[in-house]
Amino acid sequence: IFKFLGAISVDLGQDRIKPYLPTILTPLYRELNSNYAEQDPTLKNLSQEIIELLKKLVGLEAFSLAFSSVQKQANQKRAMRKKQRALQTVANPDIAARRKLKRHKNKAETRKRKIESLRPMYKAKRHRSHALKDLAMVE
Repeated sequence: IFKFLGAISVDLGQDRIKPYLPTILTPLYRELNSNYAEQDPTLKNLSQEIIELLKKLVGLEAFSLAFSSVQKQANQKRAMRKKQRALQTVANPDIAARRKLKRHKNKAETRKRKIESLRPMYKAKRHRSHALKDLAMVE
């Protein structure tokens, strides 16, 4: 898709690409700023190359305006999601408690896996799944 966006932008030319610049930059910006563990470095490099291509094609001023608007929009979305999560904690404490328990459980499992990888002889105790007990509501 990134190669397609680059090809379309070159094909459209300097004047006709300007209205579509924020739309094209959105996925490129998302890929550049992502911090996933299994991130593909080739995608990051490709997005960087296409951004450089767009800079040369459109000019630094127009590119900067579009890029800053995309950046601002992404930050607003991030802030909105954070605010909604905080409001959900207040509005639905049972859902928030379940999420918190799940996060703590995953954290403990991750810690056990890490210990096992560092010390292969050590076997951490695993939580046995009791189907009825896990289904019980948390008070």
